[in-house]
Amino acid sequence: MPDVSIVVPAYNEGESIVGCLDRLLAAVTLPCEVMVVYDSPEDTTAPHVEAYAERDSRVRPTLNTYGRGPARAIRFGMEHAEAPVVVLTMADGSDDVDQIDDLAALVQQGAAVAAASRYMKGGRQIGGPVLKRSLSRAAGLSLWWLARVGTHDATNSFKAYSRDFIHAARIESDAGFEVGIELVSKARRLGLKVAEIPTTWRDRAEGASNFHLTAWIPRYLRWYWNALAPRARAEAPKVRPAGR
Repeated sequence: MPDVSIVVPAYNEGESIVGCLDRLLAAVTLPCEVMVVYDSPEDTTAPHVEAYAERDSRVRPTLNTYGRGPARAIRFGMEHAEAPVVVLTMADGSDDVDQIDDLAALVQQGAAVAAASRYMKGGRQIGGPVLKRSLSRAAGLSLWWLARVGTHDATNSFKAYSRDFIHAARIESDAGFEVGIELVSKARRLGLKVAEIPTTWRDRAEGASNFHLTAWIPRYLRWYWNALAPRARAEAPKVRPAGR
């Protein structure tokens, strides 16, 4: 049984997924499984992941059957993860995968969510579209101050989660990468612990981004307003520390 499941949604990454897997497996010291999730057997990522899995059993090629799109691929991976800690990271090399062990440790110590934060002291963001960066920063810092969500960076996808919390929260995101803010919002509403560490995010060096800002803004706003709402009165789900 792995200590951490690492979910990597991928869309036509081709041979570049090999470098992503090399970096991940060199960085993570915990017993792990790496689930590369794609929507179709014809995805150009698939043959390279399958070949990698033949020589490294930690890699798990994963066909998403929930429907196309990043949100469904993410949800499929998270809901089929085997480890008590689940980390979501992107295939484009933008996340600092050397921090996966540290994020997992925060969940093992009792956090429902552990966020890699670009906007707390010590964090930074390098590159990326100016509008996207500005909106993300404004959302993250305003939720930190107004909703006390426990992280300065609710929108960043690079986070670790308790698997118990994932199943209790019942992910509703169905389009883009809004699952990060959804789960932070739900953890806050239920009074569960959210922790963070500073991170450096770098825009992808090759390939095209699959992020569609204008189409997905309404879905981010749904969870932004949800985070600002009063805490749920219902008893929070019982989420055990992942290390116990």
